[in-house]
Amino acid sequence: MNTQTFLISNKAVLAGILVMMLSFLFWSSNSEHKIWKNFYKWVPMLLLAYFLPSLLTLFDLADPIAGKKLYFVASRYFLPASLVLLTLSVDLREVLKLGPKALIMFLTGTVGVILGGPIAIFLTSMINPELVGGAGPEAVWRGFAAIAGSWIGGGANMTAMKEIFLPADSLFSTMIAIDVLVAEVWMMFLLLGVGKAKKIDKMLKADASNVLALQKKMQDFQQQTDRVASTTDLMIVLGLAFGVTAVSHAIADVVAPWVNTNYPDLSKFSLNSAFFWLIVCATTFGLILSFTKARYYEGAGASKIGTIFIYFLVATIGLHMDLMAIVENAGLFVVGCIWMLFHVLLLILMAFLIRAPYFFLAVGSKANIGGSASAPVVAAAFHPSLAPVGVLLAVLGYVLGTYGAWICAVLMQAVSP
Repeated sequence: MNTQTFLISNKAVLAGILVMMLSFLFWSSNSEHKIWKNFYKWVPMLLLAYFLPSLLTLFDLADPIAGKKLYFVASRYFLPASLVLLTLSVDLREVLKLGPKALIMFLTGTVGVILGGPIAIFLTSMINPELVGGAGPEAVWRGFAAIAGSWIGGGANMTAMKEIFLPADSLFSTMIAIDVLVAEVWMMFLLLGVGKAKKIDKMLKADASNVLALQKKMQDFQQQTDRVASTTDLMIVLGLAFGVTAVSHAIADVVAPWVNTNYPDLSKFSLNSAFFWLIVCATTFGLILSFTKARYYEGAGASKIGTIFIYFLVATIGLHMDLMAIVENAGLFVVGCIWMLFHVLLLILMAFLIRAPYFFLAVGSKANIGGSASAPVVAAAFHPSLAPVGVLLAVLGYVLGTYGAWICAVLMQAVSP
């Protein structure tokens, strides 16, 4: 494809445009103007962070090759760096005091994805078998296998499912759009619920006192350490983030090939993926640093810088979203909605049964569906100090993602017409 076809082919120009889009979103979402306040009551900023960059692709303004290069930089450098900075201030002992309900809700979300896929295909096949049929690389279940990887773990797991089940490129492009749009519509409802969390907890008969206690403890820590960051502070924060990222890359480049050579069967757990080890190492080292004096750099804005990195990653993902694919494949979008509905209903049922607070429902869901890019954002919507809880559950999603998605794919293949 000739780069002259596109108005924006220089990746530096594209990066600048993405950052300007994000700066506008942050400015408008924090504006006191009545129009913006009412607008963001209904439209999550994160959804727009995906949507606005996708317009560059929709109207053929940006060269997709430049977009892929930016995504590589964001996912390999900014994402692990953000995970280090978001986990830097976490008080792991206090997080563990949240109890088993957080883990139960997360695992319920995982089961909802594993079972929801085949149920959605089965129900649709009873009405329109051709919609969810196909053979070879065009078989719809192969594309949905990639979504299962994304909805349980994240990008690494989605890529793993793509490599295992080999859906056609056109089908995979459609699945990216379904993945993002369905997940973000659900996220919109989750974020709307944050402002009504107390009412929802009453309906669920849930006790959120341990969540509030953790929030207060971490908020107190932030206030105690908060200061005007000096240039030295900021350089140290960046040094910690990218230094740990460098070490994590070095470890991943050794461990992943070793696993692939000596234990190839572990590939179904994504343990042969360098990206998997990169994310795990970055989060682990971030947790280790949280037990040292490095955690006091939270007061210099560590988590704020980490959040900026995550939003840039989200914008680069948005460049890959094919909105026209949804229009052309509206039926598959409906199947994705049925799938998500099952996931949601199962979470609500479990929350009623164990009286889990809304925080656990929301973060447990997004730790599956959104992974490390969305779970911290949802957790931070309750309070910025709670973002590390989302990070920790998202990492667990990476561990289970490929194996759970593989089970889901096998079940979808079994029920496909």
